[in-house]
Amino acid sequence: MRRIVTAASLLLGICLLPTLQGCVPIVTAGATTGALATLDRRTLGTQTDDEAIEWKARARTNERFADTIQLSFTSYNRRVLISGEAPSEEVKAEIERIVSGVPQVQAVFNEVNIARLSSFSNRSNDSYITTRVKARFVDARKFNPIHVKVVTEAGVVYLLGLVTQAEADAAVQIARTTKDVRKVVTLFETISAAKARELTPQTGEPAKPRNSPAASA
Repeated sequence: MRRIVTAASLLLGICLLPTLQGCVPIVTAGATTGALATLDRRTLGTQTDDEAIEWKARARTNERFADTIQLSFTSYNRRVLISGEAPSEEVKAEIERIVSGVPQVQAVFNEVNIARLSSFSNRSNDSYITTRVKARFVDARKFNPIHVKVVTEAGVVYLLGLVTQAEADAAVQIARTTKDVRKVVTLFETISAAKARELTPQTGEPAKPRNSPAASA
């Protein structure tokens, strides 16, 4: 219980960071990110791969399509969610092909909408929905919020993570009943309770790499 409360406090700190100003949030964000990394069910190697995948996917698609697209890339356990807007089905398919070719990518979920680029106000509203969902995860205390990744696009909430069925059910229920959420899409990898305990580091103990391949160029 102590680990869950501590993790929840860290996550709440992240939710509140956008409301802060000055240099302190930058320092806090760095410290918080490091702390959260040690509580993640992914190995440190996999977390590094996920960051590299997101960066490479963004760079490669931007190089190819420049200002004609507006996309977000979320990699969790080397499974990539592509969300945002593209001008045509052909471009959408090409984006998926590019992302599938990024090293270490094991699966791609292409949720790109064929639509005009969304406005700043729409994107801000999506960010606000994501923050509300995360905050409600913390308040509910039904699972460790660190294990669920939340992405919102046009009012649709996507949930990713390595979670038990009970955790998945609780996350979906909370997200579904959050104000302004139009739909919830689950992209979870479901694991047993025993596997969850095995993958969850204990409080105060750093996460130990479990022989993950390093991110390649």
